[in-house]
Amino acid sequence: MMVPAVIYYIVFHYLPMYGVLLAFKDFKILKGIVGSPWVGVDVFQKIFHDDYFYTVLKNTIIISFYKLIFGFPVPIIFALLLSEVMNAKYKKLVQTISYLPHFISWVVLAGIFFTFFSMEGPMNTIITYFGGDPVLFLADPRYFRTILVVTGIFQGFGWGSIIYFAAISSIDPMLYEAAIIDGAGRFKRMFYISIPMLIPIIAIMLILSMSGILDAGFDQIFNLYNAQVYSVSDIIDTYVYRKGIVEMSYSYATAVGLFKSVVALILIFVVNRIVKLIGGKDHALW
Repeated sequence: MMVPAVIYYIVFHYLPMYGVLLAFKDFKILKGIVGSPWVGVDVFQKIFHDDYFYTVLKNTIIISFYKLIFGFPVPIIFALLLSEVMNAKYKKLVQTISYLPHFISWVVLAGIFFTFFSMEGPMNTIITYFGGDPVLFLADPRYFRTILVVTGIFQGFGWGSIIYFAAISSIDPMLYEAAIIDGAGRFKRMFYISIPMLIPIIAIMLILSMSGILDAGFDQIFNLYNAQVYSVSDIIDTYVYRKGIVEMSYSYATAVGLFKSVVALILIFVVNRIVKLIGGKDHALW
């Protein structure tokens, strides 16, 4: 049963590592990867002397941290609150509705949000109704990052809550029964039983989230951003796309991507170490 998964990772994750050589070569299409001349770390020096690269890196970190700070707790809170609902049919209905946005492509969602935030859309209709001036939200750097965070939470919080629902359902019911006998209300049971029992899975999910801190969401940003908001929305992935696909600077794009991967690897080790120091070995990945 593992053979298809192993083949997938070999073909799409390990074999493409051969292309990392581009980061250390002056790539010539006619000569190929092997035949292109080595340039050592010259490409990386070019990257680190490019002022715009630091703007892209700053945007990536800011957007990722915003999504982590405001988005990470939402699935946990949603799972905790919905687990307290006694009506099984209502609970299943709400869960199903919350999962649906995850299965909608960002191409479709972007079209919906473009309409919602357009000059004639519902948001500006409400603003003008109360006497305000319409705002082109998706072309205004003041609002764009907020829209990214909110729409990202909307798209992913339901799907992200599944693992927490599973963890809550595995908690021994006798703990809740004993708490009820002792007079504990719903919120006390949540704070003294549910949340402490979720700490290990929360720690693991936090470590995994930190490993992707430089993945600010290519699909979402690529479908929502425009030249007017590049200063606050251009991230490493969109920058690599333009450099590699549009401008055909393959060595430059590969070097930026490799830099991102190395930073992500360092971050996952650092966060895992911090979690181990704070919560003990049981809360860390290794």
